[in-house]
Amino acid sequence: MYTPVDPKAEFPKQEEEVLKYWNENDTFKKSLSQREGSEEFVFYDGPPFATGLPHFGHFIPSTIKDIIPRYQTMRGKHVPRRFGWDCHGLPVENLIEKELGINSKHEIEAYGVAAFNEKCKASVLKYTAEWRKTITRMGRWVDFDDDYKTMSPDYMESIWWVAKSLWDKGLVYEGKYILPYCPRCSTVLSTHELSQGYKEKQDPAITIRFKAKSSPEKFRDEDMEAGRVYFLAWTTTPWTLPSNLGLTMGPEIEYVKVRDVQSGDFYVLASSRLSAYYKNESDYEIIYARKGSDFCGAKYEPIFPYFASLEKCKDGSDGAFRIFNADYVSTEDGTGIVHTAPAFGEDDSKVFKKANEGKSEDAQIPFVEPIDAECKFTEEVPDFAGRFVKDCDKDIMDRLKREGKLIKRDTIMHQYPHCWRCSSPLIYRGIGSWFVKVAGHNDALLKANAQIKWQPAHIKEGRFGKWLAGARDWAVSRNRYWGNPIPIWKCEKCGETVCVGSRKELQDLSGVYPEDLHKQFVDEITFACKKCSGTMRRIPEVFDCWFESGSMPYAQLHYPFENKEFFETHFPANFISEGLDQTRGWFYTLTVLAAHLFDKPAFSNCIVSGLVLASDGRKMSKSLRNYTDPEEAIGKFGADAIRLFLMHSTVVKADDLRYSDDGVREVLKSILIPLWNSYSFFVTYANIDGIVATGREFENSLPQNPLDRWILSVTQSLVKNVGAALDDYDLSGAIDPIVDFIERINTWYIRRIRRRCWKG
Repeated sequence: MYTPVDPKAEFPKQEEEVLKYWNENDTFKKSLSQREGSEEFVFYDGPPFATGLPHFGHFIPSTIKDIIPRYQTMRGKHVPRRFGWDCHGLPVENLIEKELGINSKHEIEAYGVAAFNEKCKASVLKYTAEWRKTITRMGRWVDFDDDYKTMSPDYMESIWWVAKSLWDKGLVYEGKYILPYCPRCSTVLSTHELSQGYKEKQDPAITIRFKAKSSPEKFRDEDMEAGRVYFLAWTTTPWTLPSNLGLTMGPEIEYVKVRDVQSGDFYVLASSRLSAYYKNESDYEIIYARKGSDFCGAKYEPIFPYFASLEKCKDGSDGAFRIFNADYVSTEDGTGIVHTAPAFGEDDSKVFKKANEGKSEDAQIPFVEPIDAECKFTEEVPDFAGRFVKDCDKDIMDRLKREGKLIKRDTIMHQYPHCWRCSSPLIYRGIGSWFVKVAGHNDALLKANAQIKWQPAHIKEGRFGKWLAGARDWAVSRNRYWGNPIPIWKCEKCGETVCVGSRKELQDLSGVYPEDLHKQFVDEITFACKKCSGTMRRIPEVFDCWFESGSMPYAQLHYPFENKEFFETHFPANFISEGLDQTRGWFYTLTVLAAHLFDKPAFSNCIVSGLVLASDGRKMSKSLRNYTDPEEAIGKFGADAIRLFLMHSTVVKADDLRYSDDGVREVLKSILIPLWNSYSFFVTYANIDGIVATGREFENSLPQNPLDRWILSVTQSLVKNVGAALDDYDLSGAIDPIVDFIERINTWYIRRIRRRCWKG
């Protein structure tokens, strides 16, 4: 007898009974032990932070990561599934700063780095129990007991090996570039992190007039010599104006000198931008038109006095406060003339580097950067010293207006990068950092990418491939505390550097074997410089936490110190899956490190999911309460209905999905309840007639009834089509045949066999 079926299915309650059965019988562990010795299917699980609770965004990759390993296990393969935790980085630090009521680097240092890091360590796994409960309730099989943690000494040591391997290949260097910098966290971000934090932001957009002092090299202008001509420049960052050292024009852009009819002053700006400043042609008179290349060398008066001495270089040659040329200048907005502060813009920096190229130190224009680690003005700008630069925008504009230098004041709404961890607007500034070489190795990255199967396929040559083709060097150092210390020691005396690749190597150099590799311990370890006998001290920076997660294929196994043969015969992974944002994150860092270390991809197959939005199309927000709490949704509909709703949607094709309870209800109504009803029908009449299925009814001959033959054929097609789709990592394609099968069972087969069942 089959257990009688209640036609009114309580799916959440049934799921809880199944979970109880799995738990009591160690079903997941048995599924692994039964496959011991079979072909391995290698799966890498990207580590989340446990500083927050799981949400709908985690349900998608988690469900995908459950389906594919289950399927491969059903195909007879051994599929270990280790969970992992991202333990280091600013998300943890920010949590502790809030707890301690502090808000800056200097406050952390005053509190004590060792004490601060201990607080971070204690809080890292704050919500692991909640994660385990929720992920398990979603029906996912994953090993939480043998999880890996990026803060464990073995994991950290493998990252030191990665760093040393890159160092030995000449792929690590120290440099100073204009990089996105978080003033709140006082650290640089990688270029690939920028895409995770863009927000709509309103900024000032102002036009300033710079008074000419002398003519350019190519022609003489008496009005310039007499101080009657002004160059009009546009900027959206007024706070950088105290650091202005030049104005930049496009060499091929046409510029005009016009006489303002109302004031009588002469202005120079791009001819195509006249209509943005004058309503009527009668308001101005064009004196002449020339290309930007003709204006090179013309000098102007600094609008602020702070760095006026830089007008001449040390050797007496022309220095700052003159016109330069660069191809990046456009006429899409502004005046066609760009205010240039080389310490606060990548293009600005390139202009001055080119101007300084090949010159002696005394003939070079120095870059001025009058801000501190928290982006507050230093005493070099006494009128604004001690204030956060963006807070000074209004006062700077007011001062320029009083002095008659502000021509136009507007605002602009634009997408601006913010720190993905703390949401602070980023500042572009010259910053010293340690880099892993990527630019110049793009072909190796593309070669690795060519070996990966992406689902959806357009990611390969599209979003990910294009990103790899234009990838820049990776800034891997962070001026923070709770992270894996970069294992580079530098001599205080001669500057010699050594990269240490293991605890044993550090012991050989210093006599100290560190059990814990965190900053507060290894920073105390010094040794003598082999070059000059000076003291070698570790540089203060820690690794970008993306470097740690990108190293997980090696670090989770403590490679190469342990599991060497296993890793080398099981790399790359067969499968990974995360969201679309990871084309700039985990997918990227995995690929860079694997290509550099092994000339291979880190994974062979990848399913990329999209973002789950609220039903109104906005980001899911607790404060807006625009979505059902995940636990409540599971309790109401069951995890199967939610899983099916998510997996049978465009979200598994890297597109965004608007979650709604109505969508889940429709899955229940059209798929799960009809399936349950068909099972209920079978059990009812099988029990009446005492029929028990063995699964071997048709081993020797097919049924005589053509309708029975048809449904067996349909079933075989179901198996074939679902298997083919899962082999192709096409989840929605695997669900389509199941939905179709349920429709055929209910609408066709059961309707037409009812009388046969009634007759026994």
